[in-house]
Amino acid sequence: MEWRIVDYDKLLNEIKRIHFIGIGGSGMCPIAEILMSEGYEISGSDMNEGETLEKMKGYGIPVYMGHAAENIKGAQLVVYSAAVKETNPERMAAKEQGIPCIERSVMLGVVTRRYKRSIAVSGTHGKTTTTAMLSQILIGSGFDPSAIIGGKLPFIGGNSYVGQSDIIVCEACEYVDTFLELDPFISIILNVDADHLDYFKNLDNIKRSFNKFAKQTTGLLVLNGDDENTLDSVKDVELDKITFGFGDNCDYRAEHVTADKGVHEQYDLYYHGEKLCNIKLIVPGKHNVYNSLAAAATAHHLGASPAEISENLHKFGGVHRRFEILGTPGGITVADDFAHHPTELTATLNAAMGMGFRKVWAVFQPHTFSRTAMLLDDFAEALKIPDVAIISEILPVRETNTYNIYSRDLGAKVPGSVCLDTFEEITDYVCEHAQEGDLILTMGGGNVYMCANKILKQLEFKANN
Repeated sequence: MEWRIVDYDKLLNEIKRIHFIGIGGSGMCPIAEILMSEGYEISGSDMNEGETLEKMKGYGIPVYMGHAAENIKGAQLVVYSAAVKETNPERMAAKEQGIPCIERSVMLGVVTRRYKRSIAVSGTHGKTTTTAMLSQILIGSGFDPSAIIGGKLPFIGGNSYVGQSDIIVCEACEYVDTFLELDPFISIILNVDADHLDYFKNLDNIKRSFNKFAKQTTGLLVLNGDDENTLDSVKDVELDKITFGFGDNCDYRAEHVTADKGVHEQYDLYYHGEKLCNIKLIVPGKHNVYNSLAAAATAHHLGASPAEISENLHKFGGVHRRFEILGTPGGITVADDFAHHPTELTATLNAAMGMGFRKVWAVFQPHTFSRTAMLLDDFAEALKIPDVAIISEILPVRETNTYNIYSRDLGAKVPGSVCLDTFEEITDYVCEHAQEGDLILTMGGGNVYMCANKILKQLEFKANN
């Protein structure tokens, strides 16, 4: 049986049993939760144990460890993540048995279309934080939305929330145009920047994709009014628009912005010249002011009161791997951040340098050869911001090094930087040289958080002995 993409919306109304290949993935688990709450019989398989997998098992969902053809027995639809190849035995079995298969991003589009007010948070940077902020405002204000977040939000104890209203909030990732599977009621565009150039090749192609995404929106665009690339991307889109930012022309504006050593960003939120409320954030950096403005503007449009917006944004303590403080052994602060693009590094490091630490140590793991090669000079400028930059080997992810690029090429452009291959070498070096009052900040989109954990463990041992 072959199904066209447009038939999946109809198919979901005709079936009951759905199998997820890789159900423990952070993007798969929330979709399975939502469908289970709607009465579907869910099963799944995965190769690795983990917190999300235990969560699925806790719901009573049959979860198989390892992939095998018999795991899909009885399924009427199979959902797989992008990492699952066509040669996977469960995908092959589904094809042989005529069971429709759907990739996760396509399934997300199907699920979100079942909500009257779907909200998609897009942009090159800030998607996870903004999705989490908006979810926290709406949940805390009694809107009872469903939410799918790219990181763990402590407020809900995970990266998903199943509500009973007609609202769903989710991230819309531009990589390989996956966000074009969505047809949101409200689309937030935080920023449009040159990234994922292995796929898009240039900024113009990125703008074209955001233009298509905006045109698939059915109700409202919420836009960064200070970002020229964002405004240029949607200039021909005939849809209701509201803007946020610092500029005079923005509908929602941040005024009287102050910061306590860069830690507590505080500002007055204005709407069309009228003050709505004061907002005090406990997450640092100007980039988080923008993220909070996007969340506040959207929540206010949906009917949240200024007091509810202010209260819930003040309670927002961040998301896993977004300037996440891991500990302060011996008076040395160890933190971890997901930043992996020059714009993200610049924003996070500028915030860190304004926090009053004796010295800021940035431990950066470059993410993909293509991004490192194409944005080499931009990375170098960002890594000049901290007191010391330590650069690890480049994490290849899905690539081979056809670019002939190495971390030492980046290090050569950053005066005083240190290039070390392994996390063990980095850990020993940092722990030997860091002093009380310093910040050690690991940064990258890969597994550099493992280095942060090693540093924390060694500093704790050092402090206790």
